[in-house]
Amino acid sequence: MVAATVSDPPSGKAARGPVVGDEEARMADAGSERAEWEELRGRLSALEDERARRSSRHRGRSLLGAVLVVLGCLLAPLAVVAAWAADVVGDTGRYVATVEPLASNPAVQDAVADRATDALMSRLDLPALLADVTPADRPRLQQALGGRLGGALEGAVRDFVRDEARKAAASDAFKTVWTDANRRIHSSLDKALTGSGGGAVRLTDDTVTLDLGPLVDQVKQRLVDAGLTPAEHIPAVHTDFTLVRSDRIARYRTYLRLLQLAGNWLPVLAVLLIAAGVLLCVRRRRALVAGCAGVAVATGLLGVGLSVFRTLYLDRLPADVSPAAAGAVYDALVHFLRTTVRMVVAVAVVVALGAWLTGPGRYAGLVRRLWSAGIGAVRTTADRAGLRTGPVGPFVRRHHAWIGGLLVAVALVVWLLWSYPTGWVVVGITLCLLAALAVVEFLASPKPGNGPPGGPG
Repeated sequence: MVAATVSDPPSGKAARGPVVGDEEARMADAGSERAEWEELRGRLSALEDERARRSSRHRGRSLLGAVLVVLGCLLAPLAVVAAWAADVVGDTGRYVATVEPLASNPAVQDAVADRATDALMSRLDLPALLADVTPADRPRLQQALGGRLGGALEGAVRDFVRDEARKAAASDAFKTVWTDANRRIHSSLDKALTGSGGGAVRLTDDTVTLDLGPLVDQVKQRLVDAGLTPAEHIPAVHTDFTLVRSDRIARYRTYLRLLQLAGNWLPVLAVLLIAAGVLLCVRRRRALVAGCAGVAVATGLLGVGLSVFRTLYLDRLPADVSPAAAGAVYDALVHFLRTTVRMVVAVAVVVALGAWLTGPGRYAGLVRRLWSAGIGAVRTTADRAGLRTGPVGPFVRRHHAWIGGLLVAVALVVWLLWSYPTGWVVVGITLCLLAALAVVEFLASPKPGNGPPGGPG
């Protein structure tokens, strides 16, 4: 009993010591965990704040980029008109090439002949002129007038003058005169656009006119050669042929003058705005596709507006102006503008498709796989037929990306150096680029069974 009593553990504070120590350790651990949680929560909060700040900055950059892209799209049609105004006024060859076909247009020839006929008939004193016809010339004149020197004399003479005027307007001599005159008076086109300068082109109130004096002189000579010799005594006749007529020409003149001063700087500004907007946006590829689509739509609307304005313009012409001739003149003057519209739309569509096809989209990836599969099938068939690429294949395979980028750069340079490219030129360059890329892809394709380990990539 004594041994048992001695071996028992002592009671009191000494017995409770280990329990208290465990509780203090647990409390210390809990405090440490709480501190770690607080530190972790602080870090998460800081990360969320940083993410929010970055997101805010990205949204601000993307918003600014979107604004710049929209401004570039809105400037695109104005840039096209500015380039047209600068080229037509500043390039004599372009201007002459624009108006030269008008000399062969039947509607313009008829309108010119009518104006020359009216001008001559208003100065012909038929009884006095016919009385002065010599007996030797009378049979020839009677034959030219269809055998009618009496009765409906005025109508016969008018028809005779009209036929001679039409022949003069359709002659090669008139085409030469028309081309040479337009080449000489090219500087006077500034008068049609700005109201300043001089020459055969005149701007009066709301009408742009061309003096037909040289053509009238040709008709007078034809009348004399046909037997109406007194026609040589008709004084010099200056009559005007209406090129453009509109009650708002003064307003359009001011706008065109501003665009002419902008010249080729406005297209550069539009491109720079779109490029800066794309670089600022977070999703640059999507911004590029949207910007190109916007340019295509805005420029396409300009083309539609040209057709709508043509209809409105012809409907408001005075009765003494030939709608067919006015339409031919309008079409000739805006031909280069329409060509530029189609070219810009084609370029925008090509760039948008290129950006979309190189993106991570589902359908874009499908198109790329179909492209690779088709070229791979051709390569397989060529290998089976014994075609070997030699050292060219491995070289192209190693530098595949660089070669593709070089081909794109070459296509861009060709387009930039092309003098007045059209929409079909853009399509042709694009097709040639695709063919070259297909050849590169064909050469870069590995031989069947020599693909990367683990199956085809």
